[in-house]
Amino acid sequence: MVEEPIAGNSERRRSRPRFVPVRSGVGNGGTPASPQSLQRGGMTAHVPAGRKPKLLDQVREAIRMRHYSLRTEEAYVHWIKRFILFHGKRHPLEMGEKEISQFLSALAVKAHVSASTQNQALCALLFLYRHVLDQNIGWLDDVVHAKRSQRLPVVLTRQEVIALLGALDGVHWLMASLLYGAGLRLMECLRLRVKDIDLAANQLVVREGKGNKDRVTMLPVSVKASLSSHLTRVRELHRRDLAQGFGRVYLPDALHRKYPNADREWGWQWVFPASQISTDPRSGEHRRHHVHESVLQKAVRAAARQAGLVKPAGCHTLRHSFATHLLEDGYDIRTIQELLGHRDVSTTMIYTHVLNRGGRGVASPADRL
Repeated sequence: MVEEPIAGNSERRRSRPRFVPVRSGVGNGGTPASPQSLQRGGMTAHVPAGRKPKLLDQVREAIRMRHYSLRTEEAYVHWIKRFILFHGKRHPLEMGEKEISQFLSALAVKAHVSASTQNQALCALLFLYRHVLDQNIGWLDDVVHAKRSQRLPVVLTRQEVIALLGALDGVHWLMASLLYGAGLRLMECLRLRVKDIDLAANQLVVREGKGNKDRVTMLPVSVKASLSSHLTRVRELHRRDLAQGFGRVYLPDALHRKYPNADREWGWQWVFPASQISTDPRSGEHRRHHVHESVLQKAVRAAARQAGLVKPAGCHTLRHSFATHLLEDGYDIRTIQELLGHRDVSTTMIYTHVLNRGGRGVASPADRL
């Protein structure tokens, strides 16, 4: 859902001009170059035959060409819309570093967004200018990134994890148990396919995780029986979908062309399918997707309240607790890094705060009085 612009003229918002990017040039101060100067410099607008797609359609095309995720596409389109509305629906080619800085400053000062949110907006605008408008000029490198804050993760004790999981049941308990027992991110759990589960070897294969990387992690023995029963019910649901003319699932890349019937096969089905048939936002096809992330998020928050937890526990808290408890059990940091799928060990090092170091490893002078 696109939020209202931070500022802007209401009269201007009534018009809906077509955004057809004309290569008018952007100066260092954000002032558009005149047509005469473009002619003198030998620059001409390149307009292909036929009607040129709208600006946001060009953004979507550039994102999909680079195989970015749907979430990245939605976020980038959202911030580009807000940037255009913030400046009274001016075309981005008429703006530059000055307008970007004004927009980012308003996000921080008026909207009070976090540094990570501000940097996400900046990344979306840099993508627009570099890869859509083809503005590879020096001022793009001079735009200042916000300094991200360093925060320690919220970690539950083992007793708190037991209380939280005890307040869940059914498929919600199963998904939350995988988040904690295998160290999965929320979307990694929801995107599991049947072929990625190896009950005999007690392992899960995480496909296209963060950074588009695959990895192998453990399958908790405590959930094997429940998971096996769950898969039996899911298979029966898949049979009913096939009988009703559905049963096809989304396949990555162009596998649906290479293997036309693979999307109907049992191995490619979601482990946690949605309860309803839905419409694919990109292809427009009607099929059963995986469970929406908000379903588990709401269930975990409700369970945390029911368990009486004071800490702000969410789905990702279970992953933090997984890493922390492995460290407490004496596993080395490199093993935990591999299980979590971190690119750099420095990311995993944040969990060392649970060891007897720092404030927990030093006796307070007040205790010696």
